[in-house]
Amino acid sequence: MKSDKSYENFVFPRWTNLLRPAAVVAVLGGLGYVTVLVWLGFSPYAVEVGYQPVQPVPYSHAIHVGQLGIDCRYCHSTVEISAEAAIPPTQTCMNCHSSVRATSEKLLPIRESYATGMPVEWIRVHDLPDYVFFNHSAHVMRGVGCVSCHGRIDTMEEVYKVKPLSMGWCLDCHRNPEQHLRPVEFVTAMDWVPEKDQLKLGAELRQIHNINPPQDCNACHR
Repeated sequence: MKSDKSYENFVFPRWTNLLRPAAVVAVLGGLGYVTVLVWLGFSPYAVEVGYQPVQPVPYSHAIHVGQLGIDCRYCHSTVEISAEAAIPPTQTCMNCHSSVRATSEKLLPIRESYATGMPVEWIRVHDLPDYVFFNHSAHVMRGVGCVSCHGRIDTMEEVYKVKPLSMGWCLDCHRNPEQHLRPVEFVTAMDWVPEKDQLKLGAELRQIHNINPPQDCNACHR
């Protein structure tokens, strides 16, 4: 009985036949991934000015910051030392609300969080895409005020997005930082007004602190 040696005529092993369908799946999957990535990057959650989600607790910045004068750094305690502006733990809220309006129904989620140890599920308003790197401390410690990106938080009952935080918007600031620079001690002062022309002041501060924001891709996409 003669053995079948027709397979000896093949140049490549048989498993290479799987490469064609694998390539099709990879291409289609890649296109789907890019489509979703672009859609999310330009979705209302990323760039739409005016985005204002309903939070699990009706926290009013207008009262806490505007009327009571609480500094941004009391709640967002890592903003000067970290890339992230930390979301305050429930303990921060309870520092006051264990005695102030301690039985308010509006604060029930806060009390439950404190009792169970489970964090309040705050909804992020300013949420950059995962492929964007942003360092809060690098901006705050060089005199870029909170209001430049977040607007007059001290007048908002519920926080909403004031700026698009798009790549073009960020690059405009990196190319012309003078328009947003102020003395570091006033970075959290929402109602701060420069005593001289903003561009002249910004130019002076830029020179004093040797501020030269990067404009290459690696600055924000790492």
